[in-house]
Amino acid sequence: MMNSATTTLSTLDCSVRTADGITIAELAGELDLASAPALREQLLRLLRAGSSRLVLDLSRVSFCDASGLAVLVGTAHRARRRGGFLRLAGVSPQTARVLNLTGLHRH
Repeated sequence: MMNSATTTLSTLDCSVRTADGITIAELAGELDLASAPALREQLLRLLRAGSSRLVLDLSRVSFCDASGLAVLVGTAHRARRRGGFLRLAGVSPQTARVLNLTGLHRH
């Protein structure tokens, strides 16, 4: 069964679908101070909706700053506390560089 929805979060678009019990959120745009609070709320809603297994497709994210990283880290912690996980997919070279510089690529 697959469900899908799209939400615009300031400078970031978020399309969400579910496949085989895993929630997949495809992000497009900038994951920054302007979009981070709305994305955090969106991801918390997804985790509260009963899914603790979350994949974020970052292939269309053009920019990620410290506030965006904080959302990713916080969401990963919440998912683990619920017995699930957060996985990143399609990480763009720009975002991969930020993850590598901060050491977050190991998590």
